[in-house]
Amino acid sequence: MRWDHLGDTPSAPADAALFGADAVTTRTFDTPEFRGITFHEVRARSILNRVPGASRMPFEWTVNPYRGCTHACVYCFARKSHGYLDLDTGLGFDTQIVVKTNAPELLTRQLASRRWQGAHIAMGTNVDCYQRAEGRYRLMPGILTALRDRANPFSLLTKGTLILRDLELLTQAAEVTEVGVSVSVGFTDEELWRTIEPGTPSPRRRLDVVRTLGDHGIGCGVLMAPVVPFLGDSPEQLRATVRAIAEAGAVSVTPLVLHLRPGAREWFTSWLAHHHPDLVGRYERMYAGGAYAPTWYQRHITRQVHELAAEFGIGPARRDAPRRIARPREDPPDAAASGPEQLTLL
Repeated sequence: MRWDHLGDTPSAPADAALFGADAVTTRTFDTPEFRGITFHEVRARSILNRVPGASRMPFEWTVNPYRGCTHACVYCFARKSHGYLDLDTGLGFDTQIVVKTNAPELLTRQLASRRWQGAHIAMGTNVDCYQRAEGRYRLMPGILTALRDRANPFSLLTKGTLILRDLELLTQAAEVTEVGVSVSVGFTDEELWRTIEPGTPSPRRRLDVVRTLGDHGIGCGVLMAPVVPFLGDSPEQLRATVRAIAEAGAVSVTPLVLHLRPGAREWFTSWLAHHHPDLVGRYERMYAGGAYAPTWYQRHITRQVHELAAEFGIGPARRDAPRRIARPREDPPDAAASGPEQLTLL
């Protein structure tokens, strides 16, 4: 991969204030992997983020070295966050990527603060730390090193195969603290993947990550998300997906039904009208009550997936699962009981 033909254009000071940073440099890379994508390099003022409403989540603190994501998942709930930067939540979210270039050094400093109590840190809960940009900017090795050196517990959620580059660091961290790793695979349907998650590695390649991590002693869970109504939720599709997850050696599977927050909802509806116009009315009725599918539907999907998981031998009771790695929670908080309580990850 070549990284020549860089174009640097310093942004106006107003942009720096908008990005919550001291300076912004805009770059484009003339390579096939990044054609049409603009990177806004910032020196952030803080990297540890406290989660609003953390009492309803299995984590209180997050680290997000990027904003915006080249995975370009049509349904991504994080799209709305781009609106806070006066950037478009549709195509802009996919092509205008904010890179916190000082994230490793900033985290190292903040973890060393006397005020930091060593709480669990979740990564990949907003945008993917292992999206394509990470191959260029290499922020995660420094972040993982900082967490390892402070023996600070953390978890990672990703759709990116690039996580395997940092396998040695993950293993080292797991020797001194609790580490949880999950890969997001909502379906194995190739046609659905190509249109709804166009910038991601294929589901099969993601499951290869699960298998490789397991082969190296790192138990990996799968967040089966999103389960897409009417497109990825037939009994046959659910069975095929859970079977593939089991064959990859996942230690757990957590199903999450598609949710459509403002920002993502408009972009997804536009995609739906183009690719599946016959489903627009059905989606309008299913999501008439808000961002979440009806509780009965969530329960229905959760029950089916859990039954399939039991059939294929997936679950936290597996005796061969490595104990040094903290496994992801089997269920999000109250996922089956209340739509708005559904865990909102990638």
